[in-house]
Amino acid sequence: MNKRKEVLITGFALFSLFFGAGNLLLPPLLGYNAGDQWFWVTLGFMITAVVIPVFGILAHARLQGTMYDFGKKVSPVFSIVYCVLVYIISIAIPSPRTASATHEIAIHPFFETTPLLTSSIYFGLVLIFVLNRSKIINFIGKFLTPLIVIILLLVIGIGLFSSEMVMNVSKFKIPAVDGILEGYQTFDAIGAILVGGVVIISLNLKGMTSSLEKRNLIRKSGFIAGAGLAIMYTGLIAVGAFFGSEIFIDGGLSNDMQRANLLRGISLQTLGNIGNAFLSVLIALACFTTAVGIVTGTADYFKGLFKNSHKVYIITAIIGCVVGILVGQMNFHSIIVIALPILMLIYPITIVLILLNVLPEKWGSQFVFRGVVLITILFSIPDFLGYVGFKESLVIVSKLIPFSSHHLGWVLPAVLAFVLLNIKTFTNKTQQVD
Repeated sequence: MNKRKEVLITGFALFSLFFGAGNLLLPPLLGYNAGDQWFWVTLGFMITAVVIPVFGILAHARLQGTMYDFGKKVSPVFSIVYCVLVYIISIAIPSPRTASATHEIAIHPFFETTPLLTSSIYFGLVLIFVLNRSKIINFIGKFLTPLIVIILLLVIGIGLFSSEMVMNVSKFKIPAVDGILEGYQTFDAIGAILVGGVVIISLNLKGMTSSLEKRNLIRKSGFIAGAGLAIMYTGLIAVGAFFGSEIFIDGGLSNDMQRANLLRGISLQTLGNIGNAFLSVLIALACFTTAVGIVTGTADYFKGLFKNSHKVYIITAIIGCVVGILVGQMNFHSIIVIALPILMLIYPITIVLILLNVLPEKWGSQFVFRGVVLITILFSIPDFLGYVGFKESLVIVSKLIPFSSHHLGWVLPAVLAFVLLNIKTFTNKTQQVD
């Protein structure tokens, strides 16, 4: 296989591994609520759902290891704890969420089956793919991703040209901030450090040994996946905004039903009666590829922890699929509600680790890693506590910490810590030279 084709297939596979339930359902409703401010909400969404994930892939290209390498400069113990937490969260929330979305939108409206039957068949198929992991990248990149992209482009392209483009007034006070926070729910930053490892191991299994060759391939693939995500997100948010006056979604419904109704309405408007069928295929494919990536990444990691034991890989894959079946009984909205507090704590740490690993080595010493990560954890705790019932008692804290009222209280302290700790590091080096 020539290099250009390999890059394209890997890039398409990366895009598909990223693009799951949240990636499809969140942007249209975000655009619908943003209305005439859809451009600004898109910019915010891009930061956490595209830019940071691409940086995550670039960091993988540089490290060429596993998720463990992202946090090892803080300490080996921290990195192990962080990795285990992320993988547990991944198989307990975003992976089952893909089955829940598939059932609610793609299966139940047509067959009225139970969530148990849907998730059992769904994760049975996921397990088959995971146990044949050496073929994952090629199959997803060659066959599944093109189908996803074609259907998405049809919905977006026809939608942009057929809508009246009459937008509602924005429901957001600060659209860019709402976009940033909504980007958390895609899990794309966490997905980057998870599926990046899947790609590296897949390339190793193909016999690619050159570090330089792998670095170049992963970087180019990351940019292709990022460009794909940016185009699809912008299109879905814009379509949601432009159809704001044409599609009614019951405000009394839960957010997940609003998302489903809006997406269903857009599909009907753009593709006619066949729109629901196309939408069902799109959701099923998008969700399935993401679940495969999550379970594979988790199984890969625990296999590495236990001396590359294939038996551990199989056991972890089975456990991941069983958890998916059990949690997949919950509806999409319930899973999001559970995820939010966890995301408020783990997402800032993930973003900081990605950025520190992308920066040149001279700006990311162990001293800097430890200080910035510690500050990020400390200033993320109020956001976490605010989502688990302590919001009123944290009013004073929110007033003292800049951007805390927008759930971004960790940003400025982390930036200041990074700058001050680097100044300290360079000062110490200068003094040692003198």
